Amino acid sequence: MDTYSYIANADAAAIETLYQAYQQNPESVDFGWRKFFEGFDFSQQFPEIGTAPGEAAGQAGGAPANGAAPASRNGSANGHAAASEQPDGQGVLETAASTNNAPGLSSGETVASDKETAVRNLIHAYRSRGHLRARTNPVRERKDRKARLDLGDFGLSEADMNSVFKNAEELGLGAQATLRDIVAALEKIYTGPIGFEYMYIRDPQVLDWFREKVEQDSLAFNPGVAYKKRILKKLNEAVVFENFLHTKFLGQKRFSLEGGETTIPALDAIIGKGAELGVEEVMIGMAHRGRLNVLANIMGKTYEQIFSEFEGTAVPDLTMGDGDVKYHMGYSSEVEASGGQKVNLKLAPNPSHLEAVNPVVEGFVRAKIEHQYGDDYHKILPILIHGDAALAGQGIGYELTQMSLLEGYKTGGTVHFIINNQVGFTTDFEDARSSIYCTDIAKIIDAPVVHVNGDDPEAVVFAVQLATEYRQQFHADIFIDMVCYRRHGHNESDEPKFTQPTLYNLISKHQNPREVYNAMLVARGDVDAELASQMDKEFRDTLQARLDLVKQKPLPYKYQALENEWRSLRRSTAEDFEQSPETGIAADVVEKVAKALTTIPEGFRPLKQIDNLLKERRKMFYETRVLNWAAGELLAYGSLLAEKHIVRVSGQDCQRGTFSHRHAVLHDAETSAPYNSLNNLEGEHEELRIFNSLLSEYAVLGFEFGYAMANPTALVVWEAQFGDFANGAQTMIDQFIVSSESKWQRMNGLVLLLPHGYEGQGPEHSNARPERFLQLAAENNIVLANLTTPANFFHALRRQLTWSFRKPLVVMSPKSMLRHPLCVSPVEEFTSGHFREVLGDTFAEAKKVKRVLLCSGKVYFDLLEEQRAADRKDVALVRLEQLHPFPKKQLAGELVKYPKAKIYWVQEEPENMGYWNFMLRYMRRELEDVIARKPSASPATGYNKIHVKEQKDLVARAFDKPKEAVADDNIEATAEIAKKQE
Repeated sequence: MDTYSYIANADAAAIETLYQAYQQNPESVDFGWRKFFEGFDFSQQFPEIGTAPGEAAGQAGGAPANGAAPASRNGSANGHAAASEQPDGQGVLETAASTNNAPGLSSGETVASDKETAVRNLIHAYRSRGHLRARTNPVRERKDRKARLDLGDFGLSEADMNSVFKNAEELGLGAQATLRDIVAALEKIYTGPIGFEYMYIRDPQVLDWFREKVEQDSLAFNPGVAYKKRILKKLNEAVVFENFLHTKFLGQKRFSLEGGETTIPALDAIIGKGAELGVEEVMIGMAHRGRLNVLANIMGKTYEQIFSEFEGTAVPDLTMGDGDVKYHMGYSSEVEASGGQKVNLKLAPNPSHLEAVNPVVEGFVRAKIEHQYGDDYHKILPILIHGDAALAGQGIGYELTQMSLLEGYKTGGTVHFIINNQVGFTTDFEDARSSIYCTDIAKIIDAPVVHVNGDDPEAVVFAVQLATEYRQQFHADIFIDMVCYRRHGHNESDEPKFTQPTLYNLISKHQNPREVYNAMLVARGDVDAELASQMDKEFRDTLQARLDLVKQKPLPYKYQALENEWRSLRRSTAEDFEQSPETGIAADVVEKVAKALTTIPEGFRPLKQIDNLLKERRKMFYETRVLNWAAGELLAYGSLLAEKHIVRVSGQDCQRGTFSHRHAVLHDAETSAPYNSLNNLEGEHEELRIFNSLLSEYAVLGFEFGYAMANPTALVVWEAQFGDFANGAQTMIDQFIVSSESKWQRMNGLVLLLPHGYEGQGPEHSNARPERFLQLAAENNIVLANLTTPANFFHALRRQLTWSFRKPLVVMSPKSMLRHPLCVSPVEEFTSGHFREVLGDTFAEAKKVKRVLLCSGKVYFDLLEEQRAADRKDVALVRLEQLHPFPKKQLAGELVKYPKAKIYWVQEEPENMGYWNFMLRYMRRELEDVIARKPSASPATGYNKIHVKEQKDLVARAFDKPKEAVADDNIEATAEIAKKQE
């Protein structure tokens, strides 16, 4: 049997694929194949004496005819050995692959193949693991991470240092480079002040581009004297600012940047490089560390403005809200980049909740890309500034990273800049993460990471310019990990030596980055001592001028189109909520939307169920002229699209809808090709941007909030799969949605659809926690609604963009009601009218009414069935469609019809949940009592039979009769519908 027949019979294409993978990354193939290809490479470089290069492979060019590795190197066509059989105990599988005992080679000697292979492996190791030895820590020695980069680790020794190796050409060192040259280059590139992590990148084009930048541009990087002075100037500004605040406001919290001042020249370099590559706008999201310094020295906010906030002499307009601390506020400006281009800068307002602002920034940028920049990712750049502990510890970082390349959420790549001060509040980095680096999350999307020493401003500038170029080239995320330190504690009144005495002994003796860089420039002769002295004097003069409160001239600012849209709006007043504006649409718009919703393109093959859905839509629009919930919702979206408003909807399964009701996007039964009906309206219209989200609530809701914050002319909707899942995004709700207008004077018209209702689906699928939103509701900050008609939902959605102000809308949206035969509205209610905050009774006789059941949402239909079945004309059902802002005037207009009746609040939620406590804020004297489930720790029972019993008892108490006398057909039918939907 031929020993090598497996090669002759091999799949050449498969071997070629393996060989290409090996060329990109030797460690990506199995050990056996790696050794095989190493042998092949050697045979091409060093053919047998008397054999021309490439002859061993059977062709003149040196590569095998089909691109695969050769069968053998002795010219035999079938791979048979031309010489005698190999002795037992010899060969690659028997002999240790080591050159540890091999003698060194003198310069110019022919290098053995295993030595060339060893050098190749050495180069690969530096590329893969050199960052573990990089000198990135400015204040202490790095932990030994076992990088295994010593010559002995590769079977090489000092004796080989003067030998010439062909693999030097991989580094661009030329054919005569020795191992000493190779090691020197590798050390300079990979173990200097920058550590590069990128070898895990799986796209060969990206990998090659980045490696070339690292190995060629980093060695050649040497900014001119003018730019070095600019770096020093930005460092001066950063240090002046911190000295100013530390002198003027000793002990006050300011979350100083001291130790990380190189952040300022870094941001300046990103903006400058970005502008050079076409960036017109930069949106920054960051926490509080260094925020004031960024505001002053990047955004151009004057010291006077910041000073007045410290002194408390700034007079905020608290009629528009309660304000926030100085290191949370946002800012906008227009600056001149280093190349002279004008760049619009924005700093997003943020809460103390670390990393929470990040998806808000991304959503904001996405809105600007779509509305202002014609889908051109080059024009706007998001920068997220992280703390090391927060990036590693906050789960939202993972959610956001997974979003970065998704169709519904990508923003053309983000530059992540980490101010890595090695301590999280008082926690050492070794206790703050399991990973080696805080940036290891980058690897899930093959994003390169550049670790850099914060005391080497030129290295930092190179890193961020590379990052900006990478982002503009590939529209993907990249991470810059600037290792620095925090001179003070978490804030200026903390004593860091309580928890890190050794580290802070080092820091207390360490010069700031400005002094380090100044000395470096003088020592290198880049800046002569006289110029350094002059800049030092300017630095001290500037500091004194700030302390003497010399006025600065604020930067001029030109408002952008969307900012002017915001400026055209106004703040709401209490009177705005006494009567909703007209939001009906013309009959021809209904026809236009109906046609789009009921027509599919020629050749489109729908599933049978979708065919039935289309028939049902045609029947609703053209025959019965009565629309269900889904039709009313889609009609609202279509009408806004026809008015050229962007409509954006996202959430888990929202294209179809959790309960298979919406079907905004249809799919061909054979090809799965999507068809978005509303994007095929006749005439000019905007696009419906509806995206099934990743399985995230926190980051996705933040993204949608950011989108709505940027564009007041868009209807932005987030739908939870079930309403109670919104508690996974509670931080966004608390810190942004309900409070941004009060804290930051930022309105927002985001819509939240939270499926809610008691139908026997258990504790996790019944309750969207309306009580939490109502507890947060005050000062007309949000609209909370629980609706019972498709027309009212339609008008609520259109009202969002009809108002001359913006408010978040939270809807306790339906589940079983989506298919309830009574939950429908005639077309006439869509072509006229407005949102109705209160819906009165149409069955009871006002003069006979002794009992008014005030309720909201789905429970109305259970009460309605009993009212009709028992012919209870003495009981009136009044629906509160909007809970907040509380419709006091509208409700009074209904209740005045029943002057002698007792009023009860009815809810299906437990008494300690739902709306009862909120209702007591407004109707403590008017309400007789509450009819609800018993107080409970869990929102609902997990047993369907108990649910039906509880619901029957609730209805019985509402009508003051024994539960046995209650008709339970509707209750059981509702539970059955819910069961099918689930």
